[in-house]
Amino acid sequence: MRAEKQYLIAEVETHLKKSDYVILANFTNVSVADVAELRKRLDTEKAEFHVVKNSSLRVAAKALGLPEFESALIGPTAVIVGGKNSAGVAKVLKKFFEEKKKLEVKIGVMDKKIISAADLATIADLPSFDALRSQLLGLFMQNAAAFVRVLDAKVKKEQPAAAA
Repeated sequence: MRAEKQYLIAEVETHLKKSDYVILANFTNVSVADVAELRKRLDTEKAEFHVVKNSSLRVAAKALGLPEFESALIGPTAVIVGGKNSAGVAKVLKKFFEEKKKLEVKIGVMDKKIISAADLATIADLPSFDALRSQLLGLFMQNAAAFVRVLDAKVKKEQPAAAA
């Protein structure tokens, strides 16, 4: 294999190793200014947007043991990787698509499983981790407050009987 190809494959492997997910996108109608704006938005989630050759992506994915996504490697392909919050990245991509109507998500791979573009859109609609944590904490607090009210009512009920 030529040195140039080896370099390209190694570069794609480096990108794929940055996170436990990878999202493949078609960027056919996206301008350079749009890519710069998308990269800036993805930076808030510590994610990266890279244009890659399909052949290099195919070889690098196979070397890393990622599932087969040959059917998605048609036309120009970009990979979105990095960061810990895959749902946040999906939100950024969905919002960008709704605004620009240019970027098309092909598929995603999360935890070495293929995720369809529709599933990624569903993930994007989920609340953020912080919102879910606050909702869970609210549920815990609600049950704890109800428990305290029950104990307080029991104590107040027994106190008049103890005074008599």
